[in-house]
Amino acid sequence: MAVLTYRDALNQALREEMRRDPDVFLMGEEVAEYDGAYKVSKGLLAEFGPKRVVDSPISELGFGGLGVGAAMVGLRPVIEFMTFNFAFLALDQIINNAAKLHYMSDGQFDMPIVFRGPTGAALQLAAQHSQACETYYTHAPGCKVVTPGTPADAKGLLKAAIRDDDLVVFMEGELLYNSKGEVPDDEDFVIPLGVADLKRAGSDVSIITHGKMIHVALAAAAKLHKDGVEADVLDLRTIRPLDMDAILTTVAKTNRVVYVEEGWPYAGTGAQIVSMIQEEAFDALDAPILRVTQADIPMPYAKNLEMLAKPSAELVVEACNKLLYR
Repeated sequence: MAVLTYRDALNQALREEMRRDPDVFLMGEEVAEYDGAYKVSKGLLAEFGPKRVVDSPISELGFGGLGVGAAMVGLRPVIEFMTFNFAFLALDQIINNAAKLHYMSDGQFDMPIVFRGPTGAALQLAAQHSQACETYYTHAPGCKVVTPGTPADAKGLLKAAIRDDDLVVFMEGELLYNSKGEVPDDEDFVIPLGVADLKRAGSDVSIITHGKMIHVALAAAAKLHKDGVEADVLDLRTIRPLDMDAILTTVAKTNRVVYVEEGWPYAGTGAQIVSMIQEEAFDALDAPILRVTQADIPMPYAKNLEMLAKPSAELVVEACNKLLYR
């Protein structure tokens, strides 16, 4: 297996799927001439030309709607948002059109479209550019929501998303683009949507998470290991559809759960998953489920305050120890 950065794994997935299917095209701000704001689309314009790698105006609602129309007539658009903070401007197209048209047309229209781009906090980008936006999309029936945390998952899940006949909201970690990992060389390496991955096995406590928080969870598990505690670390990868079987398996194994997410706590993704665990596996729990999230405030700009507001391995360790009465 090759070692790739997260951005190169995404680039490889786009390139392979565009070669495989001439109906796939990429559109977004600076994806063509500039090779993408994060260089995910580097070299694609030179290979596929301006009809399949399309620079858009600064109008998320406009080019989001163009993508929806293209999907309705049989193309497979991949619409890049420079950040999902900007995608709020396109929510009408994503939620009111892309997520609903298959249902409202009684199945006459498929919606093979991917909206992708970075989400969450980076480094001192302040409140309007640091939001983890997953919950907005998981709330809407018709949205599939994918949050890869590693290069291999990024490639395999993006290929699956592009091949899917439904809307997929594909949310990349903004701080992950330079991260590296092993990625299978196989051009048919596809990870099915809705399948979680156990990133580390343990028996004392389950740390469940998604997106770039997998790295926080693994760091916490390493700290716990030094203190004699073994954590199961489950990466959901896709948070709609949800791999509930994998969740129930880890709960039954450890009987204690900490959910970690980058977003805010109130009505967050973790709140939904905690509710589902308590409905389906209450008798397996030996302690209340705890959540570790961003502080319930707009992200501060000051570096020291930003670090305090983000979920950390130390906070996860503290939550695990609390569940274990340590």
